[in-house]
Amino acid sequence: MKTIFNFLITAAIVMGLSYILPGVSVSGFLGALGVALVLALLNLFVKPILVFFTLPATIVTLGIFLLVINACIILLASWLLENTFHVENFWWALLFSLLLSFAQSIFQLDRSEN
Repeated sequence: MKTIFNFLITAAIVMGLSYILPGVSVSGFLGALGVALVLALLNLFVKPILVFFTLPATIVTLGIFLLVINACIILLASWLLENTFHVENFWWALLFSLLLSFAQSIFQLDRSEN
């Protein structure tokens, strides 16, 4: 049940961020559900590989390079879902990634109190 709730929350956050950020667009809530699914799969399978291969850069930058990896994951999702989800450039992907992570952490904090 938690997984479905987190999935729906992520889709709602993606939808909300597409209204706020002019460089990000999503074609409706079903598109946002698709984005949430693709992001979950990319974070599960692709992100660990990217983190492994960029470990020296991540260590040298004290973890800040992980922000670049997150932005790349967003751009990859945009490329995979080209008709549903579009991010204009790296900077919009970076801002989208930061805001998505921040909003998800707020909703996780709110749910942990119950």
